[in-house]
Amino acid sequence: MTTATTPSTTPVVKQTRRNRYERRADLNKRFLTWFAYAIFLFLYLPILILIIYSFNANKVVGVWAGFTTEWYRVLFNDRAMINAFKVSIWVATWSTVLSTVLGTLAALSLERYRYRGKLPFDAVMYLPIIIPDIVMALSALLFFVMVAVPLSRYTILIAHIAFNIAFVAVIVRARLADMDRNLEEAAADLGASEWPTFRRVTLPLLMPAVVSGALLAFTLSLDDFVITFFVSGPGSTTLPVLVYSMIKFGVTPEVNAISTLMLLGSTVLVVLSLLLQRKS
Repeated sequence: MTTATTPSTTPVVKQTRRNRYERRADLNKRFLTWFAYAIFLFLYLPILILIIYSFNANKVVGVWAGFTTEWYRVLFNDRAMINAFKVSIWVATWSTVLSTVLGTLAALSLERYRYRGKLPFDAVMYLPIIIPDIVMALSALLFFVMVAVPLSRYTILIAHIAFNIAFVAVIVRARLADMDRNLEEAAADLGASEWPTFRRVTLPLLMPAVVSGALLAFTLSLDDFVITFFVSGPGSTTLPVLVYSMIKFGVTPEVNAISTLMLLGSTVLVVLSLLLQRKS
């Protein structure tokens, strides 16, 4: 024998279901919130501890003995550290300049023109982003060995340009895809040729994305370790490689200090890049 739901009980059933749904949604919201907090703590608490212990007066890491900035003074007087910093800045600067120019041209080519071989070129452009760093490092090392090029800061520069081009091209191409072509067509209707149109219309509109890609390329080049470790030669030690060699003999507050400065510089560059991408 079946019982039919009377009209008077229908609102009660609906309200019960609604309350059950709201309780479940509230529980899921709280769980996801606390789960997100736990993930952030897992990711950033070790970094916070590293920053704190870079001001530790005790040379033994993990034993707090008071606040000091002595390790930053030692860091700035370390000749090997300064030389590695100069090499890192040299490589990062030139790789940023060259990869920004080449990446912007590649983005314009892929987004605005049609030609034979465009699809394979488009696929190859994304390979440095997709493949693991260790694979690209081994590929670059084998290439330099095959062409008998001695490893130096110039081989580091070539390898960094190879993977930075892809990141710059992706950012600039995304801006090109969203850009209004009517502005360029209006400039052409007013008698402007291709070069003045590009210089006065296209490039200013692309500039936030170009600068954002350049900042990202500089950050990636400055922080890279795996590829640099494989293609660097004598006298071309960069800052990440030097930090790795120091860690092999034990972590000291000086390592924490240089890591803190590298983290600060990378964070500033990434934030500027994100702000420029949002602006564009």
